[in-house]
Amino acid sequence: MTSARLLPGKPVAEAVLADVAERVTRLRERGVTPSLATILVGDDDASAGYIRIKQKQAAELGFESPHVHLGSDATQKDLEAVIADFNADPGVHGVLIQYPIPGHLDYDAALQTLDPDMDVDGMHPLNMGRLALGMPGPLPCTPAGIEALLAHYEIPVAGREVVILGRGATLGRPLAMLLAQKRPTANAAVTVVHTGVKDWPRYTQRAEILVAAAGVPGIIQPEHVKPGATVIGAGVRYEGRRLLPDVDESCAEVAGAITPRVGGVGPTTVAMLFRNAVQAAERATTRSI
Repeated sequence: MTSARLLPGKPVAEAVLADVAERVTRLRERGVTPSLATILVGDDDASAGYIRIKQKQAAELGFESPHVHLGSDATQKDLEAVIADFNADPGVHGVLIQYPIPGHLDYDAALQTLDPDMDVDGMHPLNMGRLALGMPGPLPCTPAGIEALLAHYEIPVAGREVVILGRGATLGRPLAMLLAQKRPTANAAVTVVHTGVKDWPRYTQRAEILVAAAGVPGIIQPEHVKPGATVIGAGVRYEGRRLLPDVDESCAEVAGAITPRVGGVGPTTVAMLFRNAVQAAERATTRSI
């Protein structure tokens, strides 16, 4: 029998997107139409599907969504030329380079050519530096979504022990920096461990908030969870179309609150993408006044 309180991401995403829609309306009233450009390289069906979802959401929120699709034989120069065009276009405020890109291309090198203020993923090295220093800038979407999820469900974070299992550049490391910052929805004691630490369960078992971000299916079992803890499942892998989460569903018997197997962190990640995009439009508008 499941005892944990479920923490679905959809209500959190809806609240964030409602705020984004209001901000878009205010921008449009001032004659500014926010624009989120997307770049797809190659013919990966899943990536194309993600782009369609984001374009549909953009249209619903009132964004323009220019799109460039490069073939799988595109060169690094081709990709960086598209990025340069978007950088130079005053009508474009945010840019998303859909990941992954074909293996012969260098995603990190391409990302570094993007204007950091237009980086809606929050993954540009300059934006990571801004995060580390507590400076304003686009935040990595999944970490920001996790903070928003905890805040939405009024789960106390300040002063509590947070353990993150996973040290990846897109999730574990930036989330640790974000939740350690001095803010009412953060200000935690944060520990980052990973599968290279042999006794990692010793850390997860004491966590008041446990975030699984290892990308190892089923790595978190009930014996790894402190009774009554909040468990956020953020790491996943896919086997075909089947989603394999880090957190075993039986952990709901021990946890006090837990994200569902499907529909937890995912919806909040997409919402934060659009929050970054509307902030980019607001920043560009302020600079032009």
